[in-house]
Amino acid sequence: MCGIFCLLSLSPAQRVQDEALHEHLERRGPDSSRGLTVGGTNPFYQCLLCGHVLHMRGLLTPQPIQDHAGNVLLWNGEIFGGLPVKPEENDAAVVSRRLSSCDGPAHVASVLAAARGPWGFVYYQKAGDYLWFGRDFFGRRSLLWDFDAEVGALTLTSVAGCGAARRAWQEVPAVGVYRIDLKAVAAVGSVAFELFPWAQRGSHLAPSFTPAGCRAVMNRSGLVLPAPVCPLNAAIPQSLDKGDTPPSLRPCVKDLEQLLASKESDDQVSRLIDVLGEAVRRRVQSLPYDSPPSSPRARVAVLFSGGVDSMILAALADRHIPAQQPIDLLNVAFKLQVPKKQNESAKKHRNKATDFKRDGDPQTLSPFDVPDRITGKAGLKELQDLSPQRRWNFVEINVAKEELQEMRLQRIRHLVHPLDTVLDDSIGCAVWFAARGTGLIMDDGDQRPFTSSAKVVLTGIGADEQLAGYSRHRVRFTKSGHEGLIQELKMELDRIPSRNLGRDDRVIGDHGKEARFPYLDEDVVSLLNSLPVWDKADLSLPRGVGEKLLLRRAARRLGFGQSALLPKRAMQFGSRIAKMEEQQEKASDKCTRLLTD
Repeated sequence: MCGIFCLLSLSPAQRVQDEALHEHLERRGPDSSRGLTVGGTNPFYQCLLCGHVLHMRGLLTPQPIQDHAGNVLLWNGEIFGGLPVKPEENDAAVVSRRLSSCDGPAHVASVLAAARGPWGFVYYQKAGDYLWFGRDFFGRRSLLWDFDAEVGALTLTSVAGCGAARRAWQEVPAVGVYRIDLKAVAAVGSVAFELFPWAQRGSHLAPSFTPAGCRAVMNRSGLVLPAPVCPLNAAIPQSLDKGDTPPSLRPCVKDLEQLLASKESDDQVSRLIDVLGEAVRRRVQSLPYDSPPSSPRARVAVLFSGGVDSMILAALADRHIPAQQPIDLLNVAFKLQVPKKQNESAKKHRNKATDFKRDGDPQTLSPFDVPDRITGKAGLKELQDLSPQRRWNFVEINVAKEELQEMRLQRIRHLVHPLDTVLDDSIGCAVWFAARGTGLIMDDGDQRPFTSSAKVVLTGIGADEQLAGYSRHRVRFTKSGHEGLIQELKMELDRIPSRNLGRDDRVIGDHGKEARFPYLDEDVVSLLNSLPVWDKADLSLPRGVGEKLLLRRAARRLGFGQSALLPKRAMQFGSRIAKMEEQQEKASDKCTRLLTD
């Protein structure tokens, strides 16, 4: 992973370097930093390219990478398929070699379209004076842009910040890759992008998504990058009206345990476990050995609530990580304002899955015993029972209001930017503290301070979006049946680059760690897209079963018990950060806490 930065100047006027921005980039890439300037004189243009590398694969390869022909690559990504990368190779070097051999835009586009995995890039192509940039199909790596018309300067960067000099940063839309004809734009003093769109994403980019003073046009050749996933199966069973239950499931509805253990959909369950397991394997192996393989320090962590998404990731990671290596389970909690007793909490939430008894006796809860902490400890017990030889480091990450406010002001608001809603604040803060991995673990019966050393952080993003895990999916199904649900799921994947992934990449990357998203592996998405919606979810069934039904069946197949039946609980509620500020806010409201200087 890298923090990448490119400043394209169309006039000799020099911009003042933003030191805070470069500090953000250096935290993303602590292992190597350097810059390189290229340009032209008639007409004038200049590109400053800077790379800050987090070493994750093969030999440490400083960036930017300049080849013998003068082409320059900044690559923030991982290749998990499509392009051959040997275990000892660095994927940035592989991409650079492949692009060096390209002799036209179609060839460049084909190399990028073949790369499976998360990526954002900037590429200076000396022959023809072109600047290419863009993000992968799902936008799993952050890339922001801003154009300063006064000095004729376009900036591309992994992370920006919200300093006193307000700049109109926007996330580069993950609708395709872009090319700038540097000589042409230098001659006119304004920037036009040629768009090479992804199939399934459309060929038009609305003006509101481009920086002021810039415009985007379809590439002259009409080239379209093939989508790396198959289209969503939009089949609707004619025999099912909205709210109906598929006939094959009706005999099992009264017995939810029997339903999850049913042999029906056995083939789909097996395929999901196989394909998702392979996606996890790609993401937890081929990591650099900065410590001996038998070291007691973990190299992989999981954002862990004890829910079905994170439990399955932990179980599949267990299959592919050497048994002597620990796995860190990162569990974040925000301090409750008033400690409560277990029996009082049970009265208030008696029908919820958070009410786990501990030793059968009512006892005073810690102010950090939020719902995700309770389900997380229960999930830890299930993992220990399934894989007792593994050391599972359950990291209790406890955050008080004072530390939340301090770190939001110093760091987090700059990483969440340019997103600015209450939801972005809640999720951004929760993920930042979780990924930092600083908390407490149990060691021989005693708690001690602990900080996770893992550079890879697995997250469950993508499971709810594809398997109807959110409450809004149940509402849409109730109103509009399967047709409405399918439309909602399609919209989820279309907008996930702008709603979640860029933000979470910036937030996790701030710790010199890399977010990896197994549920958004291209093969996993293609499998789930190929299935009819009723094989993935049955929202006529109760919460805790009907949503993500296929995933819950997989959890049962893997040997899980109670965790397979936990209803979806959003991170901001499970960690209790949403209760921290004591304000009446909607998730979509602008968050003033992110805007405070």
